[in-house]
Amino acid sequence: MTDGATGRARAGAKTVADLLRRRGEQIAQRWADLPFFQAVFTVTRDEAVEACHAVVDSLSAVAESGRVDDLEAPGFQPIREQLIAMTASRARSGLSTAQVDREVGALREAALELLAADAPEEAGEARVQLVTLFATLRVMVVDTMLQENQEIVLRQRQQLLEMATPVIKLWDRLVAVPLIGMLDSARSQVVMENLLEAIVEHKATIVILDITGVSTVDSLVAHHLMKTVASARLMGAECVISGIRPAIAQTIVQLGLDLGPVTTRASLADALEWALERREGRDLPTRGNP
Repeated sequence: MTDGATGRARAGAKTVADLLRRRGEQIAQRWADLPFFQAVFTVTRDEAVEACHAVVDSLSAVAESGRVDDLEAPGFQPIREQLIAMTASRARSGLSTAQVDREVGALREAALELLAADAPEEAGEARVQLVTLFATLRVMVVDTMLQENQEIVLRQRQQLLEMATPVIKLWDRLVAVPLIGMLDSARSQVVMENLLEAIVEHKATIVILDITGVSTVDSLVAHHLMKTVASARLMGAECVISGIRPAIAQTIVQLGLDLGPVTTRASLADALEWALERREGRDLPTRGNP
């Protein structure tokens, strides 16, 4: 950008900053009746107007700095948390990112109308700066909403993982983890965390890992199982893996996988029988103690 163009851009941005300061009240009053603010601040209209003033003041500060196309401009910082809350509210209402973007885009029109009325001779470059400023605001809102949506998806995924990997107390100091579906790194981590918490909570000494519902067993699945077994042992619990169907047994042999010194049983019933016998064997010597 040449020096002349840079000077015109700065002058245009200065005109926009002056407009937003002088006409801030009128802009805020108009915005308060638009969906982006009206649908979020439903208690009183004054609450919406106050929120509008905060956005107008931030935009004025950004324009004053001349960084109308910079998402990291300091002027945007005061309203980031507010925008996060507002976009989250609109998302919870069922609006898509594109719909929220249109609502934010509607805010620009009030400022453009006032600019044309107040400074017609300077409207050319100032209009460019104003449009750029609101385009940056829209980008920030969309980016904020996408981040919020991503966080929601991650939270829901974590909740689904936890729901899909329950730890069930079968008996005193005996718990079971029925695994169903694929066992990847993320899920195995959840299994391990939930299991270790359950061992502490129930003072479990025996754990049954039932893989009857695991679709395939490969070297990665075996690795995850061994890590889980090792972690449980460090917590003082013995493990037995059940659900070793013929097809899975053949796959383990063909892959040359070594489950190590891990007790295995063909079915959950067999594993439960082993666990109860093991438990009785542990408890018997202590029953004669006073």
